[in-house]
Amino acid sequence: MNMRAFRLLIPILLGAALWAGTAAAQDIYKGHGLAMYGDLKYGPDFTHFDYANPDAPKGGAVKLHDIGTFDTLNPYTLKGVAAVGLGLVYDTLLANSDDEAFSEYGLIAESVEMPADRSGVVFNLRKQARWHDGKPITADDVVFSFKTLKEHGLPFFRFYYANVAEAVAENPYRVRFKFSGAENRELPLIIGQLPIIPKHYWEGKDFTKTTLEPPLGSGAYKIKAFEPGRSITYERVKDYWAKDLPVHKGEFNFDTIRYDYYRDATVALEAFRKGSYDFRQENTSKEWATGYDSPAKRAGLYKTEEIPNEIPTGMQGFAFNIRKDIFKDPRVRHALAYAFDFEWSNENLFYSQYARTESYFSNSELASKGLPSPEELKILEPLRGQIPDDVFTKEYRAPSTAGKNTIRHNLIEATKLLRAAGWVIKDRKLVNAKTGKPFKFEFLLGTPAFERVVLPFKSNLARIGIDMSVRTVDSAQYQKRIEQFDFDMVVGGWGESLSPGNEQRDFWGSGAAKREGSRNIVGIADPAIDKLVDLVISAPDRQSLITRTHALDRVLLWNHFVIPNWHTRVFRVAYWDKFGRPKVAPKYALGFTFWWIDPAKAAELERKKSGAN
Repeated sequence: MNMRAFRLLIPILLGAALWAGTAAAQDIYKGHGLAMYGDLKYGPDFTHFDYANPDAPKGGAVKLHDIGTFDTLNPYTLKGVAAVGLGLVYDTLLANSDDEAFSEYGLIAESVEMPADRSGVVFNLRKQARWHDGKPITADDVVFSFKTLKEHGLPFFRFYYANVAEAVAENPYRVRFKFSGAENRELPLIIGQLPIIPKHYWEGKDFTKTTLEPPLGSGAYKIKAFEPGRSITYERVKDYWAKDLPVHKGEFNFDTIRYDYYRDATVALEAFRKGSYDFRQENTSKEWATGYDSPAKRAGLYKTEEIPNEIPTGMQGFAFNIRKDIFKDPRVRHALAYAFDFEWSNENLFYSQYARTESYFSNSELASKGLPSPEELKILEPLRGQIPDDVFTKEYRAPSTAGKNTIRHNLIEATKLLRAAGWVIKDRKLVNAKTGKPFKFEFLLGTPAFERVVLPFKSNLARIGIDMSVRTVDSAQYQKRIEQFDFDMVVGGWGESLSPGNEQRDFWGSGAAKREGSRNIVGIADPAIDKLVDLVISAPDRQSLITRTHALDRVLLWNHFVIPNWHTRVFRVAYWDKFGRPKVAPKYALGFTFWWIDPAKAAELERKKSGAN
């Protein structure tokens, strides 16, 4: 830890003996926030984030949308489909800063204490923190939240908090977390993200069941009204206990936020153009290029805009389920990647809006490039023989048709790889040379929007004798099949931050491969990858994190667990012209919760609408 961070965290020399598991008395740090590495951007006396307008007006209503349905108001369990927006109801111990790589500042917790080795953490709670029923948030609530989420919540929580050995309420406003296992510098920040739920509300209730009883929370909003599967409306808590804290100053400005549900994306877009809701992010290039032209757009009633960001793009790709025998051989997975023609898709389907993804950490310094550096080789050499040889000798490049104007050459390469893996063409069908079993599988989709991308891929596979069927199911069935790993191939997505850590175990770890509901949908159970993930989590400084993430990135890429798709480095947003927003945008988030209804713009919009009618 550098001297600036040392000064910000204020050393406390007394009380070091309280930290179980530390070898000798050491400095205990106390501060208003935590940074993963290096400095906190904002000092103890900061008044608001740079990307917030502290004078933003409160008021007005905003309408948003979601696709599908919902049947529960508990977002933290596996049962049911939770309503969108429920995170607005709950507060966490710390609040994230969206213009730093990974820093958090006090929310429910007023201050944080921890030893230099980060073997545990103490949170001192604000005495003014309140539930919506007026009762104080106490250390007992924090301990109850931790135990309940870990034991009865989403499987993710059990995995995410696996190395948190114990939570102890030392007094009503002080709670200590003790850690176990290998060094994990991220754990104090991970605990800072813990959603806090009220013990007095949930005791005596079955936390695992679906429920349509509006939950008690402590956040900026509470549920005002809802129709199961159709809509849900949140209203701003006027006397919200944290409204004037630096982390929320200028945030949560809308009086109400309503989400309406639509059966599919096409209907939802049409509803936006007619003014049925106010704001949307667009993720489909075709719609972005052609779907927003309308009389209302030409009259200036709504706008479209691309807002740049510096967020690592993560990985989206056609994900193999390697639990299936047909996909266990990496040569087979590599072969199928040659049948996806990104260049054709980008030109003909995406209006050339995308770049090809060739790293799990694109758009950041964490993305591997070139050949491994000497520092990376120190990590990778001990794993030689356990990881693909190409890691050491080649820079990863996704199969491309650039400059070829045809996919024919790629399909020839695919056929060679398949032949080496024991597959041969017989009667124009690809079959296993030993068993005669045909090569066939299902691509599962949760939205029809992806059919236009997947069907050309299907056609290319058919040219080399592979029978791929495409099945689109409703959102609830899709979610359940993903949770149970009941699929052959899907469109997978893994978002990444500038500070990868514990979540990598849930993405790629052996322990997550068989755990229903995990994000290891591919089914990776590889000791070498487990070791690389552990190294990323235990990185002692920023440069070590970068080097170790490069190594992990290379090994994931050369195992061909996915067929990489594409990415963009902007938020594509459309909104009816009634909003104001801060002059400074956060680097690593859209920051919509910091927007507000501009009364003058809203009045002008209504005037224009009346004139149009």
